[in-house]
Amino acid sequence: MPALPADARRSLFIYNLFFPLVFLALLPGFLLRMLRRGGYREKFHQRFGRYTPAERACFAGGEWIWLHSISVGETLLALKIARKIRELAPGKSIALSVTTSTGFAIAQPHTSDWLEVIYNPLDAPWIVRRALDAVRPERLIFIEAIWPNLLATAKRRSLPVTFLPRLSPRSEARFRRGRFFTGPIFRLLDALAAAEPEDVARWQSLGVEPARVRITGNAKYDSAAPSGERAAEFRALLRQFAVPDDAPVLLGGSTFPGEERILAETFLALRKTIPALFLILVPRHVERAAEILRDLQPLGLRIKQRSTLSTRNQKPETTFCDALLIDTTGELRDWYALATIVFVGKSLTATGGQNPVEPVLAGRPVIFGPHMENFAPIVTRWLATDAAVQVRDAAELRAQLAALFADAPRRAALAERARDLAAVHAGATARTAELLLSSA
Repeated sequence: MPALPADARRSLFIYNLFFPLVFLALLPGFLLRMLRRGGYREKFHQRFGRYTPAERACFAGGEWIWLHSISVGETLLALKIARKIRELAPGKSIALSVTTSTGFAIAQPHTSDWLEVIYNPLDAPWIVRRALDAVRPERLIFIEAIWPNLLATAKRRSLPVTFLPRLSPRSEARFRRGRFFTGPIFRLLDALAAAEPEDVARWQSLGVEPARVRITGNAKYDSAAPSGERAAEFRALLRQFAVPDDAPVLLGGSTFPGEERILAETFLALRKTIPALFLILVPRHVERAAEILRDLQPLGLRIKQRSTLSTRNQKPETTFCDALLIDTTGELRDWYALATIVFVGKSLTATGGQNPVEPVLAGRPVIFGPHMENFAPIVTRWLATDAAVQVRDAAELRAQLAALFADAPRRAALAERARDLAAVHAGATARTAELLLSSA
């Protein structure tokens, strides 16, 4: 069994010294989220590296690659990469692990004879050893987050490990402050898939050996435009409460607390001059639906919940509706097709931003707040070429939306320029999958 470098052992010692304390401190919030999101009992034993005989039998045959994901965004990316790996190497099977029940709900329907969905084991040494004993992968791939004990245990077993990171300015600053600890962990990696050429120097400064960094482009941005297959289905849902097919639609995608209220108040102000305007809210976490409804109740909006609607009922209701709250998972990408303008969430009342490329690929102009740190490279290019709109606060959001709804040619130009810039990442999924299969 290969020995780890002394500095990596030191970092692991520090990590394992504090991990129990941090885990206990975070446990109440973690349990609360599990209860709110539901589904936490399913396969709960896997979180402790324990597997049923049937699960062990599944992993006993075939050549397995372990894709380690976290929640919804990372899981969607992992599914895309898993399909490309299978296309390039039909004999490989994929174990896709997730942390959250929402991520599990997204991945579970894709289970097949070559794709098994499991929960991530807690990152304690004895737990990850049991998990690796059961899954027995030939290589390990981390999507956007590294779990040090799992990484170290894999390296002790001579498994190739690759990292697909998301290096936001915030995380880069955190890694830089803790380089004494994180640098040795990063140096255990066999390969790192960088999204942009400038990322090579950034990762080198954080401790990753330059020879192990490969520029693949961003696989998150490498996706086809929504097929529109569900557009007719969703349009039928809107017809149930008499929303005209040509009604202008403001869609808030992956919104965070506070953003729904701002969008609702903006919507009410805009509708004074745009009477047919309709609002669609898609929160990042659907378990917040009740909280959102309580928050918006004083505004007097007539709100329908997606979970209560069925396309079987094609007759419009006698009462009208002002807004639709999407309280179901996995549909956001398909709702973009019905939007006139898309507001990108986690950018006004929270930091980091959500993926702005999917609405752009659907041909929709995007507007977002001042906090898009997680997508800084592409957002910076968009803003420099007038391909997107960024606002500082709720007042500016209202003014910019009013101008955009009144200017259809500008909306089309914004969307076209943004889509052209996103196109440079075409093929990133294939390049990433090839790197994952070749790294050793």
